[in-house]
This record gives sequence, C-alpha cells and structure tokens, in this order.
Amino acid sequence: MNISLGPIQYCWSKAQVSAFYQQAASSDIELIYLGETVCSRRRQLKFSDYLELAQMLRASGKQVVLSTLALIEAQSEFTALKQQIDNGEFMVEANDMGAVEVAKSLGLPFICGPSINNYNAASLQKLAAWGMQRFVMPLELSKHWLERVLTDLAPRQIEVEVFGHGYMPLAHSARCFTARQQGLTKDSCQTICIDYPQGVLAQTQESQPLLRLNGIQTQSASYIDLSDQQRVMQHLGVDYFRVSPSSLASIDLANNLTKSLAKNLATKGDSVVSQDNGSETNLACNGYWFGQAGFEQGR
Repeated sequence: MNISLGPIQYCWSKAQVSAFYQQAASSDIELIYLGETVCSRRRQLKFSDYLELAQMLRASGKQVVLSTLALIEAQSEFTALKQQIDNGEFMVEANDMGAVEVAKSLGLPFICGPSINNYNAASLQKLAAWGMQRFVMPLELSKHWLERVLTDLAPRQIEVEVFGHGYMPLAHSARCFTARQQGLTKDSCQTICIDYPQGVLAQTQESQPLLRLNGIQTQSASYIDLSDQQRVMQHLGVDYFRVSPSSLASIDLANNLTKSLAKNLATKGDSVVSQDNGSETNLACNGYWFGQAGFEQGR
C-alpha cells in the first residue's frame, strides 16, 4: 500500500496552491491528485495552470492524476470537462458520471473518485469494462463492505483507494452555502470562499461542531483519521491511503505516513492543525469505516 495526496478541496490563492505543490514535489509521496473538484467559479487557477503544475510534479517523479468537478451544472463546465479529460498527458479522476461517460467515449482510462456511487461489485465490474483503473471507496461505506466487495471481485484487475485522512466531503448542492451565510447570491459570490481556507465551521445550538461548509460542498466538521488502520487495509489489499489536504501540514503528514509504510511500521500521524479559532474538535470522525456512530467512539 502507498500514500496518495488528494486534490485540494478549498479555495486557495494561486500562490498558495503553487507553494503547496512545490513542497509536495520534494516529498516522498508517490501519487498526487490536483484540480478543482468543488466549484468552477473558483478561477484562481486555470486548467493551463493545473496542467503546468502536473507537468512539474511528473518531472519530480510523481504519478499525477487530474481531478474533475463533482457536480456539473452548466454547458460551459461540461465543455471544460471534455478538455480536461482529453488532455493527452494525464489520467483523470472522474468525480461525476458525466466524466465517466466522456472518458469511456474517448477510450481513455480513468479513476473513479469518492463521489461516484460504487456500492457493489457489479457496478465496479461494469466501470472496469469501460476503462476504470482504480476506485476511491465512497466515504459512507465500511471496512466490512470493502472486505466483502473485494472478495466478490477476486481475482480483481482494478486498484482500490481509501480516503484515510482529512475532512470528508459529504454532499454537494446547487446552492452555495458559503455565499449565502455572507448574504451573497451564488452568481455574485465574489469568490468569498477564499476567505475560508478550511471551510466554515457550522455548530449546533449547543456550540458543538456539526458540519463544515465549503462552497457548494458540505464536509464533516471533524476529520477522518484511519492512520492506525493501515495494517488492516494492507491485509484487505488496499492500494492507496488518501490524505485529503487542508493545509501545508497535510504534506508532512502524508510524507511521514509514506516513510512509515516504507519501514513497515504502524503509524498514527499528527492531526492537521485547525485554524478555526479554537472551535475545532480534536476527535477524529471514523464512524463510517467501523460501521458505527463516530460520536460514540470516544476518540
């Protein structure tokens, strides 16, 4: 099993994104995803910028995958999607079935991201027949599901990746919640999400962390941290453990996990440092993986 670095889910400036991937290029991380997956209105980087970053990362010895939007809402987005998939250099992570269809029609291999509803072996086999090389397990599924589906797929020809650390993307909506909580409309959002580099933490009336608003995306308030499950994943046959970035510290965490795996050691890794002014919870949210309420785990 290897460590992967997922795409940045937040709206960061071009300088921040460039600095992030420059640091990732000098790390030991083998596989790196990049691209805008949440909202096409985030125009700090153009497709040509992502392509340039991808070429830089490849030159540093990395495997590079370009990630697509999880929700296609306009013809212009679909046109950009086709350009991204037919880039001639890099495989794509399809986060929407429209991306799967484009890759299939072009005869290009692809990876299915966690927003694709792959819930059984039959779906995975169909997608593999269309060109899927690897799938990221949907976040709401458990290790018991994964064990069962990998048994059903044996002998399997596709790789599997698990979202192992980071704030979990739970849902996408046509509405932009970040703009709305600032009194702005989606069409006149002023790209306000750039002011929230880890999203907006939403709390209950009892001031308990509930969700994290990230534009049209809703995330978990707490991060998932399955670092101590790496031996279990290796036993199951997982190929990649994904770290979803929320700061530069995510590169250090992924790099440390990479080194630990190379030494065949069990590692828990450091938690991503919060920037929510002390309102963040220190508890990991691992309920999906264990098939139980994460709130009751006491972690």
